[in-house]
Amino acid sequence: MESIVQNGHNKVSTTLKKPEVAVSHLREGIALLLSRWNGLQMAVQNEWGGHDSLQKSHQLVLDIFSWFSQSKGPLYTEDLENFLHESLLLSFNTEIEDGSIEEVAEQLMIMHEEYLNRNHCTKGSA
Repeated sequence: MESIVQNGHNKVSTTLKKPEVAVSHLREGIALLLSRWNGLQMAVQNEWGGHDSLQKSHQLVLDIFSWFSQSKGPLYTEDLENFLHESLLLSFNTEIEDGSIEEVAEQLMIMHEEYLNRNHCTKGSA
């Protein structure tokens, strides 16, 4: 955050830097996508992960974001599918076999790719 002096008054700029906005948008996009995933929402609503199922779903958003941001090598949809499957099994005692894990993983990978492309263009034009 920077302070700007204008006509003798301090004016504080609260706008986020572009990369921070992009990161925020990626996290929000992950959360939105998971909120629309019927299988996960059924597990949350029926508390298949216990009374803290809602918190576990919020943690899943953060875990997916970390999976993207902390990976050192190339990311593969199959690895994300395995991550989602394991997370649902361990956190919600749930196995989803309707093909939605694959669909959600694919949509998350597309979202991440779009994030990388926007972020790369922002850095290139700065």
